[in-house]
Amino acid sequence: MLPVGVLTLIGLGCGLLIYFVFIKIPQKVKGIEKTEEINTILPGMNCGACGHPGCFAYAQALAADPDLITKTPCTVVLQDPESLERLEKALGITLDASAMSKKALVHCNGNSETIYHYSGVETCKAAAQLLSGYKKCPYACLGLGDCVEVCPQQGAIFIDPEKNVAIVDTEKCNGCGLCVTECSLNLIELVPAGTKIAFLCNYKPLRNIPGRERCDFGCIHCRKCFKACEDEAIEWNKETALPEFDQEKCTLCLKCIEACEPNTLADFTKVKKEAELVAA
Repeated sequence: MLPVGVLTLIGLGCGLLIYFVFIKIPQKVKGIEKTEEINTILPGMNCGACGHPGCFAYAQALAADPDLITKTPCTVVLQDPESLERLEKALGITLDASAMSKKALVHCNGNSETIYHYSGVETCKAAAQLLSGYKKCPYACLGLGDCVEVCPQQGAIFIDPEKNVAIVDTEKCNGCGLCVTECSLNLIELVPAGTKIAFLCNYKPLRNIPGRERCDFGCIHCRKCFKACEDEAIEWNKETALPEFDQEKCTLCLKCIEACEPNTLADFTKVKKEAELVAA
């Protein structure tokens, strides 16, 4: 009988311990309900474009700091009015999808001359390891399509077979930014969807590489675009020797485009039209 009594006492002790643990310890982690609510609104793609490892991790971050969405928005939700409205209610804030919407812009005009035949792994990442690529310009798009492979929107970015450069169809681009992080030469940038002037070059003379030079289609740093702008919408960055554009001040008079001799400036809407023509 003694062993039975001992086992009974042990069982009662364990039962009481479980009971007190159940009463005293919260059944859910603090804030988990809010996280779960936000997570049901997110697309569940776990693409990582928001800078978090997955949608649930992003939901946790938003539950802790709702203003985070203005810095790293979920581009899929921005394009779905119903989901955006639900997310606004869950976070308790008002969101302006048009102001937060971004599009990818490739800072390269294409057609850069090749200086050697590359026969290695057919990816930009691999080709860039050898002398920053096989183009005359060390900052030229290599055109091997790493950005195309990671793009979740079919046809949103593709390689122009004539210019051998990546082109973005802004109608299809959702601004996820995956192509930005994938580009080995950092030629792609997320810009506001309302961007008016597209700068199609990334050559920085202060970062010259011995034996390499800009191509015939790149910025020649003449400052003519800066001088032609009457709206003070262009500033000249002395550190990079490249123009910077204030899209809010820009009236799209196109004088900067007319003044640009190598045609490295373009109407952002016409870049889209060109993309549509190539895709067709």
